[in-house]
Amino acid sequence: MARPRSFDRDHVLHAAERQFRTSGYNGTSVDDISAATGLGRGSLYGAFDGKHGVLLEAMAGYFGRLAQGPRKMLDGPDEGALERLHAYLLRAVHGVPLAPDVAPASDRAGAACFAAKMALEVGASDPEVKRLASDCFSVVRAAVADCVRAAQRNGDLDPDADPDDLAFLLLTVIRGADVVGAYGHSPARLTSIAESAFALLPRPRHG
Repeated sequence: MARPRSFDRDHVLHAAERQFRTSGYNGTSVDDISAATGLGRGSLYGAFDGKHGVLLEAMAGYFGRLAQGPRKMLDGPDEGALERLHAYLLRAVHGVPLAPDVAPASDRAGAACFAAKMALEVGASDPEVKRLASDCFSVVRAAVADCVRAAQRNGDLDPDADPDDLAFLLLTVIRGADVVGAYGHSPARLTSIAESAFALLPRPRHG
């Protein structure tokens, strides 16, 4: 009879995600993951087939959180859609939160989008990472575009504007804030960027 696993798989993946966020994929060794998760090398290979397997499962878990988080923030009645977009932009100043059972990142770079970070580092040479990162981006883009449509239906944004184009604009600003924040710029500077992006959204033309 197989022995039951003696570890919390989700907690291990969340801790590994933080390690990858902090030091990148190439800068993280199996020993680093073992130290971060408390799981021995043998157990890591047995459960995840090594570092690459840990990364793929951690990204899949991150995707699951992304599929819920932005949607919850952006879903709602048409009447408040523009305010929800504004709040979402301001929330992005602080990066993407880690899982609830993992302590907050110690700096802004550690709070950058996990999928984007891995895509930039290894996505060009790793089709599985590229696919997962693309899925993560797509689910957030769809949530933002749906909120834009709601604001258009409520008369708060130009009905002739393309919702997908506006979603790409806002997400480009948000991911750019990850980079600017990683360089050490203050939350006040990032908030100013978010407010400027919000002000660029096309309002209805009257008259």
